[in-house]
Amino acid sequence: MMKWWLVFLTFASVSSFSPVAHALEFTADQITKINGKSRKANIYYRDTMWRIEHHTMGPVNVTIVRKDKQVVWLLLSRMKHFKTIPYSPEQDLRVTEQLEGEVAREVIGTEVREGHPTTLYEVTTKQDEQTTVYYQWVATDIHFPLKLAKKDGDWIMEYQHVRFRTLPDSLFNLPLNFHPLEEFETPPPSVHAEPRM
Repeated sequence: MMKWWLVFLTFASVSSFSPVAHALEFTADQITKINGKSRKANIYYRDTMWRIEHHTMGPVNVTIVRKDKQVVWLLLSRMKHFKTIPYSPEQDLRVTEQLEGEVAREVIGTEVREGHPTTLYEVTTKQDEQTTVYYQWVATDIHFPLKLAKKDGDWIMEYQHVRFRTLPDSLFNLPLNFHPLEEFETPPPSVHAEPRM
């Protein structure tokens, strides 16, 4: 019995000091403004998968990105159909402090956003030969980028009501009663006319 307690205490003390990588899991409202036009969506995010519930009118009202499976499902809820397209890195949400292709970062100031203290940065990125400068607001208490805007102002993305919590797997899976849209897009088999006698 004493040996068992020693093993347990040793394991507990080692595990309490070992760094454990936790998945980033949260919900938020996402507001995007492109050339003055605003769009809103609800985001459900878990590391390699996320769900976007769109508020805009259109056939696709939910997008499920499965980076782990390298696919994206576009749900047409009214018709109970879905379309599968390949995953592309351009579909990644910007939820990390460091931007892709970042080459420079400068502190501009501080600000309170959504009740969180934030640091405002000017961030320069370089992709191929194209250089882009952004303003980024990072919440210092939750280490999360609440807002990102191109310096020229033609693109702004903002997260509001960010809540870190465990999310159910069902959010990132296809609904059982949905059918692939591809089934309804296949052309009918060609009909060959019988030769007349």
